[in-house]
Amino acid sequence: MASEFKKEAYRKYLYSSGTIDSLTQVLVMLYETHDKPDNALEFIRKALGGPTKAEYDQLKKEKDELQTKFDVLLKQHAEACEQLQLLAPLDENSLEAKLPSPTSRSSQRASKKGSLKK
Repeated sequence: MASEFKKEAYRKYLYSSGTIDSLTQVLVMLYETHDKPDNALEFIRKALGGPTKAEYDQLKKEKDELQTKFDVLLKQHAEACEQLQLLAPLDENSLEAKLPSPTSRSSQRASKKGSLKK
């Protein structure tokens, strides 16, 4: 009894989602095709908008190549970050020597304001 309820619920789901209509349309197209394809499953996949086996294989190959490139770039990024961390203390010291301290900047601003008032 529970399995019948599950089957009926699934059947309703397929109808409400439009799956049954889509599959019916594709099967009718296949039936009405004068030159029957060698691979009916490929025909159905293509009619439903999915990639063919060859397209799928090409996409998978492209994905693998992009993943390899991504991994290389990620490794290069990590190495660049490590180098930056090593150089960061040197950069901070050299910048501090070149830039005035915050207290001297505020005193410079105050002296400029005073000279503008005159």
